[in-house]
Amino acid sequence: MASKKLVLKSSDGDEFEIEESIAVQSGTIKNMVDDDYTLIPLPNVNTQKLILIIEYMNKHAEKTDSNEEEIKEFDKEFLKDKNYQNMFELVVAANYLHISDLMNLLCQTIADRIKNKSVKAIREIFGIINDYTPEEEERVREEHKWAHEGEDIDESLD
Repeated sequence: MASKKLVLKSSDGDEFEIEESIAVQSGTIKNMVDDDYTLIPLPNVNTQKLILIIEYMNKHAEKTDSNEEEIKEFDKEFLKDKNYQNMFELVVAANYLHISDLMNLLCQTIADRIKNKSVKAIREIFGIINDYTPEEEERVREEHKWAHEGEDIDESLD
């Protein structure tokens, strides 16, 4: 028996054929399939991100108890060369598509990368403007000393 195919259409208008059994890892797509869609428009996901998400879903569709380590290694390699901006865009796409495993992977990877970063580095990574005066910032640091222990360990943005 042939598996049912769906067509995913990116916000750029590019179309990708994918097996329904793989695509339904996405809650958004699953809901559309339940409503008898076979052409799935994804206006919030561009082609570049959709290609990555399809790669992720294809690999995770193969997940079994016996290949758990292989999947973990894939996940590590999948995000290895991604910069923060790429990961933030993937978070938005994974959230829109309701792919909780990918969301968890992305958020944990970002959290691991910003761990031990200084406030200054984290502001740069997330594009947060410091609107505190030096006096206000010092007062906040004093009031919340526990949150700033070990700070300024890593100033790098990678």
